[in-house]
Amino acid sequence: MREAFEGRETALFALQARFGTQFSRGAALREQHGHGEGYHLSHEPDAVLFAESTEDVSAALALCHEHSLPVVAFGGGTSLEGQVNALEGGISLDLSRMASIIEVNAADLDCRVQAGVTRQALNLHLRDEGLFFPVDPGGEATIGGMCATRASGTAAVRYGTIRENVLGMTVVLADGRVTQLGGRTRKSATGYDLAHLMIGSEGTLGIVTEIQLRLQGIPEVTAAAICQFETLGGCVESAIQIMQMGIPIARMELLDDVQMEACILYSRLEGYRALPTMFFEVSGGPDSVNEQISAIEGLCQDNGGADFLWSTRDDERAALWKARHAVYWACLAYRQGHIGISTDAIVPISALTAMILGAKQDIDASGLVAPIVGHIGDGNFHTVMLVPPGEAGLERARALDHKLVARALSLGGSASGEHGIGLAKKAFMGAEHDPVALDIMRAIKATLDPRNILNPGKLLPEP
Repeated sequence: MREAFEGRETALFALQARFGTQFSRGAALREQHGHGEGYHLSHEPDAVLFAESTEDVSAALALCHEHSLPVVAFGGGTSLEGQVNALEGGISLDLSRMASIIEVNAADLDCRVQAGVTRQALNLHLRDEGLFFPVDPGGEATIGGMCATRASGTAAVRYGTIRENVLGMTVVLADGRVTQLGGRTRKSATGYDLAHLMIGSEGTLGIVTEIQLRLQGIPEVTAAAICQFETLGGCVESAIQIMQMGIPIARMELLDDVQMEACILYSRLEGYRALPTMFFEVSGGPDSVNEQISAIEGLCQDNGGADFLWSTRDDERAALWKARHAVYWACLAYRQGHIGISTDAIVPISALTAMILGAKQDIDASGLVAPIVGHIGDGNFHTVMLVPPGEAGLERARALDHKLVARALSLGGSASGEHGIGLAKKAFMGAEHDPVALDIMRAIKATLDPRNILNPGKLLPEP
């Protein structure tokens, strides 16, 4: 025990000597880096190191590998499943200062950024080029963190998740070696797809420091709308039919009656009722947009949708999506003093009605208030379980979470559509993945991180 402590102190002293003011053992910084935005208890690191380059990350990991000191990568701190908690102490390696946009190749619709760049900062930089980066998980998430958690968001139904929008990356391995994975071409048939192996690995296989991203042209016309429904079933069926007809919808978000009431109160949405509601966005040329609007309105009317309100004005669209992205805060304001615990199950499109109506029954049976909001176009939805103080409330929330995940898995779905595994979802990995698949994952982890210093205790359950 004494030897382990002395070895850790030796490593921390060496890091401080190497990095000077970039290194801190201050209590406030350690507390800030001991948790994300989820409900999990904080696990503080022994120190925080602010990396400013790939070379910094390489030097830090080489020292940590030598002394078997745990390393947890930290970006914007917006993860929800405990991914940034330092379970075994060590250092929190903060990449937020690595915020340079290295290059933009407008002709090839790609760019290269450091891991600490946010989507908002990138799109502000790209605006004058007529380009944008479409992956939109909400919040001030960094691109590196989005890669680590395999982030998704409101625009995934048309543009895909972060996985489909990454061409290549620079990764620092556990022992400090630096490797370039992928590249700038749109396809390649050479070797294993190591770049995408890193996506969703939650910092357990390597630390991503630079990313080559696909970009999109800003559409000529973009229109957004809200449509309200008398029944939740009609709302979900409309989404299924829109997808099955192949309408190239850009965004399609569902809010149940409880979530809509919370948003009306929090975001001061005027002229709406607390009913199941769909938020839509379509884009393209004027004729294409008009055709999409006509088709969507017709399908929704057949399923009990009414009162379509369309807008192409930037300020009105921004207000609409601001209200959508504020749903978590709207939920917390809806039941003040409660803890918000978000779930994110996903099922095939054809199973959506059974999943969401079944989830509504599970919520009602639990006695909890749990609004439903979903990226309905790709089968992904969330409940924000509003948990009263005390262990009894947490137990009910855990039971509801397990019931929702079990329902999703029984319908051919997944325990997580975009939040990742971290601490909270480890218990479901064995139910979703067979023992051979888990053995392969553990073998990859042991090969790339033999001393288990990269985000130990996350993602993979014990064998």
